[in-house]
Amino acid sequence: MIKFNIITIFPDIFSSYLSDSLIDRALKKKLIKVKVHNLRKWTTDRHQTVDDRPYGGGLGMVFKVEPIFKAVKEILKKSKAKKRKIILFTPRGKKFNQKTVYNLSKLDEIIMICGRYEGVDERVAKHIADMELSIGDYDLMGGELPAMVVIEAVSRLIPGVLGKEKLLKERITKEKGFIEYPQYTRPGVFKPKGKIKAKNPRKWSVPKVLLSGNHKEIKEWREKYRKEIGGK
Repeated sequence: MIKFNIITIFPDIFSSYLSDSLIDRALKKKLIKVKVHNLRKWTTDRHQTVDDRPYGGGLGMVFKVEPIFKAVKEILKKSKAKKRKIILFTPRGKKFNQKTVYNLSKLDEIIMICGRYEGVDERVAKHIADMELSIGDYDLMGGELPAMVVIEAVSRLIPGVLGKEKLLKERITKEKGFIEYPQYTRPGVFKPKGKIKAKNPRKWSVPKVLLSGNHKEIKEWREKYRKEIGGK
């Protein structure tokens, strides 16, 4: 079982996500464990202040190092994990890909620090986090969505979460990336009423090879159109 610890100032964001679909099922089956921690718990003033103005000036506020240090220290004190990573989400971080997902899935525990506002005191990256992670070349309002992405991507590699372990193994490359190819289902021919695009054909058909029942040709077709994702 892998445990996810999330440090955030908006713990309620995760309530709906963790109570639906396969993640909820995985939690109930004790295949994964998720603990959401409110960073304000580790503040000392009556306003529960987690941020302050940046040295050197600038717009916006920056998360303070002290509450984050206390939060991580307390989580580590209660932890029995032998293999763990402490992740700080930042646009400057390593690009999240399938190989990183695979490596994280082999851990016992992942601690995720979700920043907000204009960023997090750089001492968190230097002295607390094991790795800085980015889920894409864009900026978000905080690290909560990236934390959900990590939970979902890692959890689906845990045996029993998807319920189709054979299918999952079939799609993983030697480089620990993921194979994706076009897929179709019934009906074999769909005749849309009206148009969405100017060049829409009158009928949308499934490639004949997928209807042939010839497994060798189907495999060759999938090989031709497959795309390897995140294995570098």
